Amino acid sequence: MTTDRFYERPILNSPYVRPSQHWELDDSGRPTNRIANNRRRFSFITPIPRPNQREGIQNELDIDTTAQRFAIDDQQYDLTEFIESIRDSVDRWRTLPDAHWRVTPETARLLKHWRGRASSVDGFRPFFCQVEAVET
Repeated sequence: MTTDRFYERPILNSPYVRPSQHWELDDSGRPTNRIANNRRRFSFITPIPRPNQREGIQNELDIDTTAQRFAIDDQQYDLTEFIESIRDSVDRWRTLPDAHWRVTPETARLLKHWRGRASSVDGFRPFFCQVEAVET
């Protein structure tokens, strides 16, 4: 399968708005040439297509060690689901009128300031991920 579409246009979303599409990847992390119309689910591994030909063996990072740091008494936590639930909560909260935000006046002022920078005169415009970090 060719991956020309992916390489012709690897970036699908503006950095200034919530991601709404992503390239689907197969089990080996290669682009499938299909675009999914939603935000990519969180994962500890950034999807990077592997080269067609490998000139050696690359060591792989054991991501499970990161999750194990959050284990207590043999109870393992699924951080992926936890992070996705936070994203969902913030998405729902984001749609509320500002009178229902339940934040301090200073925080409300900061959020309104950052959200209002979409057409900034001074050239500064925060990325969606920056605003999302403040909202979270």
